[in-house]
Amino acid sequence: MKFILLLCASASLLAANHPNIILIMTDDQGWGDVGYNGHPHLKTPHLDQMQAEGVTFTRFYSGAAMCSPTRGSCYTGRNPYRYGITYAMAGMLEPTEIPITSILKKNGYTTGHFGKWHLGTLSKEKGDQKRWGTFAKEPARYYCPPWERDVDVSFVTESKVPTWDPLVDPGPIKKKKSSDGNPGKPYGNDYFSGPGTTVTENTRGDDSRVIMDRALPFIQNAAEKKSPFFAAVWFHTPHSPVVGGPKYREMYHGQPEHAQHYYACLTAMDEQIGRLRAELKSLGIANNTMICFCSDNGPARQGSPRHVGTAKNLKGYKLSLNEGGIRVPGLMVWPEKIKEPRTVTAPCFTSDYFPTILAALDVPLPTDRTYDGVDILPFATGKQTERKKPLGFLNKNGKEAAWIENRYKLISRPKGDELYDLISDPGEKTNLIEEKPEVAKRMAAELSTWKTEVMAELEGVPESTKK
Repeated sequence: MKFILLLCASASLLAANHPNIILIMTDDQGWGDVGYNGHPHLKTPHLDQMQAEGVTFTRFYSGAAMCSPTRGSCYTGRNPYRYGITYAMAGMLEPTEIPITSILKKNGYTTGHFGKWHLGTLSKEKGDQKRWGTFAKEPARYYCPPWERDVDVSFVTESKVPTWDPLVDPGPIKKKKSSDGNPGKPYGNDYFSGPGTTVTENTRGDDSRVIMDRALPFIQNAAEKKSPFFAAVWFHTPHSPVVGGPKYREMYHGQPEHAQHYYACLTAMDEQIGRLRAELKSLGIANNTMICFCSDNGPARQGSPRHVGTAKNLKGYKLSLNEGGIRVPGLMVWPEKIKEPRTVTAPCFTSDYFPTILAALDVPLPTDRTYDGVDILPFATGKQTERKKPLGFLNKNGKEAAWIENRYKLISRPKGDELYDLISDPGEKTNLIEEKPEVAKRMAAELSTWKTEVMAELEGVPESTKK
């Protein structure tokens, strides 16, 4: 009995020393869609405060140029092609993968996921959601809810919902004119909290507030039990349907209607980040809580309904391997470890979250698989300035690839390779492929080796996932 009590006490002590971890992710927010990056109109005071207090990653990248693959990289630390999630609603978090939640639970954490999931279906019933592609054809095959991936508390949607009144269809939203017709009609996606359990109460108004209303009680309960926690808070904002609430739209009076909606939903989301940080301070756990913030890819192309998102001076949009499609806002605060503001210029990305969290716990990476991410805490604390391991990217069909190191970026396309100096030319205006042939040749060889390795792993993924 004494031995058992000693083990329990040791486990409790170990858990007490572990940081709380919150991964915040937005949906389709461009690199320029924050106040601290100089947006001329958008108000994001709480993100600006995080930037002023913590680590700003000026070259932070999503794991892919679109949603689902990036989200899988957060949970696995691996390139999406290694586990078969190569496009939205194409693939799932396979049982053969080791999600970060599984490792954290073994180390005394309670885990929660709030907002968008997008890593598999939440119901085996056909047509239960706004599905397309493989999710629509084989919902049972792709059944992969968070509660079957070691997530203790869930409040999740399978994919997108309106950013205001998330369960209500806002009506047609057109490029040149918008309408709020069909009020009260169900949108078609549900919030799930468990197997076959959907939630409809307290779902009106700002969707980010709806999400935070579920995340905060989870955090409060963990704090009361003195349990370290992991919370993924994945906002739908500013993905379509983009709908801004009246209070927030009024803040942008004088802007075009579409811009009002877009800025309004982002400011409303920013308000919830402030609410979260205030609650952490109130609970006395802010100092030992690591908060990471990023977007899942670049902004949707301007001209899409109500999308006025911007990558500022960067080239490209969502789905592109140019900087505008993959470079996103990236922040980290952890007062106990990061005691002063710092700017990190080395390239980092969402696949780094997994090894960074394990390093914070002093838990080694599993040795039976390849990880694309690295521990970025040395960058955050000023102990390291240059990245040794390049970042690799593949587009949705694998025909285009990118290889990013500290200075140079190589993009491989069927029509030919492109080489850019991202230090002097972040907007990718000057192709150096002819000017620096040795650099291009070396990077092309490294990219080819990496791509061959990743594609070989894809061959081991179940056939229906690869489709």
